[in-house]
Amino acid sequence: MSQRIIFGVNVTSFAQNSGEVQAVFREYGCSIRTRLGLHEAMDNICAPNGLILVEFVGGTEKADEMTAKLTALPGIEVKRMDF
Repeated sequence: MSQRIIFGVNVTSFAQNSGEVQAVFREYGCSIRTRLGLHEAMDNICAPNGLILVEFVGGTEKADEMTAKLTALPGIEVKRMDF
């Protein structure tokens, strides 16, 4: 079984950062096995922030690259678990 890395990506402003975050995910898309977005949504409210969970299987070097690109974006915080 290959190494699994789980990222928690905290996005503080979807309107400002969604395009840039999506571009990074698209760049590493072949290494992302699972992506799950969590945000508060109601009938008339969509929260401007949220958490994206990513299961990454592209190895440590690519994971480090992706982390650096994400954390370089304003309003983005990344936490990581390695298994």
